[in-house]
Amino acid sequence: MALTQLRSFVEVYRQQSLSGAARSLGLTQPAISQHIAALEAAIGHALFVRHAKGVRPTVIADEMAAGLGDTLDMAEAVLARTRARSRDQTGVVRIMGQADFLAEMVVPRLVSLVRAGMQIRFAAADHAQMAAGVLEDDCDLALSGYPVLDGNVRSEMVHEERLHAVASPAVAARIMAAPDLGQALHDEPVLAFNIKQQLISTWLGANGLARHALPPAVMGQDLRCLQRMVMDGFGWCVLPSYLCERHIASGELVEIEPPVEMPVNRYFLIWLPKVLREPRIAAVHELIREKFREDAALPQAL
Repeated sequence: MALTQLRSFVEVYRQQSLSGAARSLGLTQPAISQHIAALEAAIGHALFVRHAKGVRPTVIADEMAAGLGDTLDMAEAVLARTRARSRDQTGVVRIMGQADFLAEMVVPRLVSLVRAGMQIRFAAADHAQMAAGVLEDDCDLALSGYPVLDGNVRSEMVHEERLHAVASPAVAARIMAAPDLGQALHDEPVLAFNIKQQLISTWLGANGLARHALPPAVMGQDLRCLQRMVMDGFGWCVLPSYLCERHIASGELVEIEPPVEMPVNRYFLIWLPKVLREPRIAAVHELIREKFREDAALPQAL
């Protein structure tokens, strides 16, 4: 069995469409059909049943895909990374993510590739936009606070950040001097990422304070906007370590002590398996994973 035939099988299985697999792999539909026919002849069983809207996998195809799909993806990713090391790393790679996370945590890790000739196109997006961007080929890689729950997409947790409730020194002193922390937080303006207030809700829930509804005074999906407003003395918010640790150390921000625990926020690298066949994308994918692994291995500041 040739690798190209196996790749065609995996893509037809995922898409449940010969024409969709052909578009995804950059091949003609007759070529895909020939690959499937060759596999069926080799194993002596039908792999797909054709119907008006595409194809339906047989039990044999289900068994074959269960043991093959991820293994083939990983093998192709390794080959692509190896090819990338022996070629000029040029071309465009499109990356979506939350604006502040891209700027503070991703951009510094990709400077070496840009210096080598890689062209990076960053786009700020929320989670729904990232999921759609990956699935609809509007981006090559995405970094989100949530995995994408779609069988066609791969999501790998690559980073964790502690979450800190912070305010200016005056506001923090007022909050922490109050006899009821939950009420004190409710009485001050809260600045949130969006209407769902994911970071706020995570911190409140981890500390047994979720009973209080906190309508946000300000919302912004670039957390640096919230950081700036809080540092100027308005309200409080919850920020990941990368946006507040140095300001806590300098005294510009004060952490509101969590009564139970300091929760963490996780970040996921998201991609479609097929994109890693492109050496330049495989190189960026591996560098992001490698750099975050190095960070996790470093001693954490107390």
